[in-house]
Amino acid sequence: MPLHPPSDKPWLFRTYAGHSTAAESNRLFRSNLEKGQTGLSIAFDLPTQTGYDPDHLLARGEVGKVGVPVSHIGDMRALLDGIPLATMNTSMTINATAAWLLALYVAVADGQGIPRNQLSGTTQNDIIKEYLSRGTHVFPPRPSLKLTTDTIAFSASDLPKWNPMNVCSYHLQEAGATPVQELAFALATALAVLDAAKTEVSAAAFPEVVGRMSFFVNAGIRFITEMCKMRAFTELWDEICRERYAIAEEKHRRFRYGVQVNSLGLTEQQPENNVYRILLEMLAVVLSKNARARAVQLPAWNEALGLPRAWDQQWSLRMQQIVAYETDLLDYADIFEGSKEIEAKVESLKAEARTELQKILALGGAIPAIESGYMKRALVQANTERLKAIERGDTKLVGVNIFTTTETSPLSTGDGEKILTVSENVEFEQIEKLKAWRAARDKKAVAAAVAALREAAAAGHNIMEPSIACAKAGVTTGEWGETLRQVFGEFRAPTGVLLTMDQHPQKSLEDVRARVRKLALELGMTPKFLMAKPGLDGHSNGAEQIAVRAADCGLDVTYDGIRLTPEQIVMTAREKKVTLIGLSVLSGSHVPLVREVMNRLRQAGLAHIPVVVGGIIPSEDTLVLKQLGVSRVYTPKDFDLNIIMNDLVDLLEARVSH
Repeated sequence: MPLHPPSDKPWLFRTYAGHSTAAESNRLFRSNLEKGQTGLSIAFDLPTQTGYDPDHLLARGEVGKVGVPVSHIGDMRALLDGIPLATMNTSMTINATAAWLLALYVAVADGQGIPRNQLSGTTQNDIIKEYLSRGTHVFPPRPSLKLTTDTIAFSASDLPKWNPMNVCSYHLQEAGATPVQELAFALATALAVLDAAKTEVSAAAFPEVVGRMSFFVNAGIRFITEMCKMRAFTELWDEICRERYAIAEEKHRRFRYGVQVNSLGLTEQQPENNVYRILLEMLAVVLSKNARARAVQLPAWNEALGLPRAWDQQWSLRMQQIVAYETDLLDYADIFEGSKEIEAKVESLKAEARTELQKILALGGAIPAIESGYMKRALVQANTERLKAIERGDTKLVGVNIFTTTETSPLSTGDGEKILTVSENVEFEQIEKLKAWRAARDKKAVAAAVAALREAAAAGHNIMEPSIACAKAGVTTGEWGETLRQVFGEFRAPTGVLLTMDQHPQKSLEDVRARVRKLALELGMTPKFLMAKPGLDGHSNGAEQIAVRAADCGLDVTYDGIRLTPEQIVMTAREKKVTLIGLSVLSGSHVPLVREVMNRLRQAGLAHIPVVVGGIIPSEDTLVLKQLGVSRVYTPKDFDLNIIMNDLVDLLEARVSH
């Protein structure tokens, strides 16, 4: 008689991948699948995520940088060439334009004669967290929620194996959320979506809709707490499904989640240490059988430096395979069952999460909590406290604020590229291909498809079938996005910054405040600092924290949120008569965007204003930026915001002395 039951099947092995062009990304996908990856996780570039074509003004410098550009069905065909869609489980990190990318995916499958009921995968489709953390939203919250429920209703009828909605607590943790906030905010999002979906599908179909609800979570370095968080998620979700939605079948109440472990915790300093961090974080979501992830994707050790190479991604894939196939983890039932410590921590997290969830529900739910700024403000405050703890040394990061002496890493030296770089020619080539695509298609068919889409959106009808018809007619991503912009409008989410400023003044900043007050007397006004995010990058956490800390120092801060053109930044600098400009770019488009800002400042006669830049910026690009006239460049290694504040005041003092 065997001591243990047969081994469990491992989770899906994924790598978040996509870059430069559809053809290049397809080669990467095929290579990863040959190495034993069992599912796809597609990264799209920022223009695709925000509904722009590569030739749009806002797409400048962003094409192919953080993912693959998909402008039309031809790109999607190239991206999926040779991929067995009938058996492949495909996850797509796409939100505002999720309905459109799903339409393209279905249109490609239709063209290959694959029955829709065989397609399996996930569209992320969590628009609520976009307003809070990631910033790739387009439309206001309520029409965005309607687009999500359209995909849910369509999937319920046509794509029974597809997860049309992936509630993303991952990005909440990236924005600084505590485990309790991550639990409560994600569950509030799920409730908002299901409450809306309930009106779009039949009562008979609704339990299946609940059963297809999936989650995408984060796992940080405190892996015991993170594992308990996952058990709390599992138990709270079962409770909600039973009590709020009266879901009888256990299979429809299962907490189904995929995970990417915490990119926030990766360090630029001693980046080889990230290998251990990634392994420990993965254990948080695979050790406990009752709360085990269904799919895991791991970042590469060098993602704090830039885009990982194929070898770096392979290393992370092998980590998963070793745990799944070489250890005996999958031979056992839940090894934490009956642990008093684990049970106590899980119950504590559940109780605190219920309290926070009730606060959100008392505001009317997730959508009103977004519109009021409550959730965003809470995240900015939590992230502020997280960074202060690192600065104080209360939170210890090896190689960052303790044990900082190091030998030179052979992984980061020697010949060859240390990270993947995307050629500037990619954008030009993609624009030329787009022109050729537009010229070759049937213009009448395009116009008819776009008109049908506009009519469906305006009437409140489900937009999935009109979107699939648009895909087959050759409509582009930008045309689809612009059509819905005309119907729904656009939305600029609350930044959470103004409400956080001056709430937690730090005694350690008294010297900086004194210097700012002295400058104000010399200038005859308080120094004015413009914090700006050019381009489509929506990861605003760093920019928000700089803005909050600068205000805490006594500077007059302007921060208008994400997605600004260089022209808008320079116009604001002129109108506000700013004395210092900060630019934050995390998408890899820092060189072309900063170059344009600097050129426009010179043209406007504002070249005297010092400019500082922050982002994930390779050392060679730092030199380029300084040649463009940038005064300071900051990367993730510059974690002490007080040092940055002193630098900013140094620049202002130097300007006054001249």
